[in-house]
Amino acid sequence: MIEVRGIRKHFGDVAAVEDVSFAARDGQVTGLLGPNGAGKTTTLRMVYGLIKPDGGELRIDAVDVSQDPLAAQAQIGVLPDMRGLYPRLTTREHARYAGRLHGLNGADLEKRIDALIDMLEMSAIADRRVSGFSQGERAKVSLARALVHGPRNVLLDEPTNGLDVMSTRAMRRLIRRLRDEGKCVLFSSHIMQEVSALCDTIVILSTGRVAAQGTPGELRAQTGHENLEDVFVTLTGIDEVTV
Repeated sequence: MIEVRGIRKHFGDVAAVEDVSFAARDGQVTGLLGPNGAGKTTTLRMVYGLIKPDGGELRIDAVDVSQDPLAAQAQIGVLPDMRGLYPRLTTREHARYAGRLHGLNGADLEKRIDALIDMLEMSAIADRRVSGFSQGERAKVSLARALVHGPRNVLLDEPTNGLDVMSTRAMRRLIRRLRDEGKCVLFSSHIMQEVSALCDTIVILSTGRVAAQGTPGELRAQTGHENLEDVFVTLTGIDEVTV
């Protein structure tokens, strides 16, 4: 479970995130939904410890991220917005390297890697260097790296960005599988169809603040709209452009 309580982050005079609070629970998919610049990526980066908040509290499975960041990071797997892969390493080597950073070794690590290669359908690229991989293949390698240590909490920053239709469908199947395994899945997106199809809970961010949160049904009831896109426009206050 991920608990976010009143976090804020300023970059100079710009308030990127201001008093954001929500909980992402085990066995659920929680979506951070918002327009570009709403604070989604900054929020995720604070949750997984890449940047330090100016205030507020973050807990991963009851571990305070600011007090014990390494223990908190051991409980999460992250697919960042920038994949950060090493072009000369193979798929298997990426997963092995990440596993060793988490203290895994030997037969147990190799078994985990084989299971991920099977789950993510990567047998054809398992021993190829990632240089020249497609966006979908790179996303799979990044996911293997994020999941190799068996984290209970999975953070995905716009996981389908740049993927083709089939890769997007595969990513969505994986997210549902992680949820069904009882994991806490927190992901950011600005794609309405994706959020509608996947999320148990939605947190809508606008200009660095929480504009609304709840189940899709609760947000529809709150606004009186059935279409999630209309819900989003109403709750964020974004002006529609008339063509």
